Amino acid sequence: MTSIFFDIGIIIIFATILGYIGRLLKQPLIPLYILAGLIIGPVGLGWITDYEVIGTLSEIGVAFLLFVVGLELDLRKLKDVGNVVITGSIIQIVAMFLIGISVGVWLGFIGEELIYLGLIVSFSSTMVVIKLLADKNELDTLHGRIVIGILLMEDLFAILAISSLQTISNFSPLLLLEAIFKVFGIIALVYVSGRFIFPTIFKVAARSQEILFLIAITVCFSFGMLGLVLGLSIAIGAFLAGVSLANLPYNLEIESKVRSLRDFFSTIFFVSLGMGLVFTNITKWLLPLIILTAIIIIFKPLLITTILSFFGYKRKTAFMTSTTLAQTSEFSLIIVAQGAILGHISNEFLSITTILATITITISTYFIKFDSQIYEKSKKYLRFFESFSKTNRELTYMDEHPVHKVVLIGYDRMGYSIAKSLRKMKKHYLIVDFNPDIVKRLIRAKQPCIYGDAGDIEILEKLKLHQVEMVISTIPDVNAAKLLIKKIRHVNAHSIIIVTAMDIEDALKLYDEGADYVIMPHILGGNHMAIMLEDISYDLDKLIETKIDHIRELKERKEVHYHH
Repeated sequence: MTSIFFDIGIIIIFATILGYIGRLLKQPLIPLYILAGLIIGPVGLGWITDYEVIGTLSEIGVAFLLFVVGLELDLRKLKDVGNVVITGSIIQIVAMFLIGISVGVWLGFIGEELIYLGLIVSFSSTMVVIKLLADKNELDTLHGRIVIGILLMEDLFAILAISSLQTISNFSPLLLLEAIFKVFGIIALVYVSGRFIFPTIFKVAARSQEILFLIAITVCFSFGMLGLVLGLSIAIGAFLAGVSLANLPYNLEIESKVRSLRDFFSTIFFVSLGMGLVFTNITKWLLPLIILTAIIIIFKPLLITTILSFFGYKRKTAFMTSTTLAQTSEFSLIIVAQGAILGHISNEFLSITTILATITITISTYFIKFDSQIYEKSKKYLRFFESFSKTNRELTYMDEHPVHKVVLIGYDRMGYSIAKSLRKMKKHYLIVDFNPDIVKRLIRAKQPCIYGDAGDIEILEKLKLHQVEMVISTIPDVNAAKLLIKKIRHVNAHSIIIVTAMDIEDALKLYDEGADYVIMPHILGGNHMAIMLEDISYDLDKLIETKIDHIRELKERKEVHYHH
């Protein structure tokens, strides 16, 4: 027991030291956690002795992170990106699977290892991507929602793959049907529990914060154990446990209570990745490792960019989405670990998979951290991808008004309320949005709109900025906002410019650039609440009236947003 305590203590201390240094140097944390594992693991100082316990703790880390991912999952958010998520994900997974097998044959892999190789390159890391997007407040952006949707589809395919591993060497339709039956059985249990059982249980549990936390953890462990019993995995069961609680009114409270546990155990997971690196026969595996790394961090993003371009998405959205998914998945590690247990793959194959995961996760961490800067340097080379889509030229609607006095950039979320106010003010306004599905909906409603990215010079030139009275951008992209301000001020000194920022530093920069007002959603929300409290005071009737109006507005927005 003392040994375990010291092992965990060493892991946390080294992860904290390197993480603190990384924060001072403004570097992403995940590669530093992996480096900490490399230092204290067998390749480095060799201070960790109980690898089995650490491996178990890291598996719990994956389970808790996927539990929180399930809690945050709102399938309605994926409605606007449903087409590309479903069809595009299937194309990408199948294509990468076939490419993995083809490259494996060329590299000399044989038998079941080819199947495992195809699976490894097909999936991206939900754990890494969700953590990094959450740190950057980009989960609710357009590319963030596409990424979450693609990851969800990949996770479903990974569940089916893990369920079918036993049938690889000795294929049996009966065993495959049994595996599929297990998967759909546990999904059905998730639906029934979330709809009919958990609402009553958690309504009682919510009276005590301690019991609420314990019940949530109980659900996580129960589904995790069920997943293990059914031959799936603890991580899959934990993910589905989160999904079963996602629609409860207490999901945010549960998430806030579980987050600390998630961070603790997920840190151990990343450190254990570094500890698992064993550089034996590295010369033999060097060429396959280089080629597989290139496929995942270069070819896979190019494939995803091409797919998104065919679906009509702009190069920036396609680029941000594709670079975010340029790594292997924690499910790949689960798949190969299961393959080693079943005797399908060698220990050397298991080691190369771990090294591949570490390398691609580390590289993609920097991709995600500096994606805006990388895009700015490479965007001129990405224009080629937009030529794939005819949708770009079709997604425009103009009414009889030759000049629109107000340009609203970004209709989704906050833009919806602004557009509603502009209609009340009888202002003729034009909407610019880079989500093709939203623009199609606006065209059906005969709302003047243009499909495009506010950071694209060509789009800005189409807006006749020299004639507009006001430009409002709800897109929290600092570089795009700076370009917008510069372009407008060059041709129209009198136009009112309102842009959006997520933090104080960026807001002050935009004021220095010449913005008339910078929207900061969290501050604006606080100010709105303060005004509402002053207006309502202790008048219960006013509060009820405000509540009824708010419910009416939410239902109206839901109707417009999700059912068109």
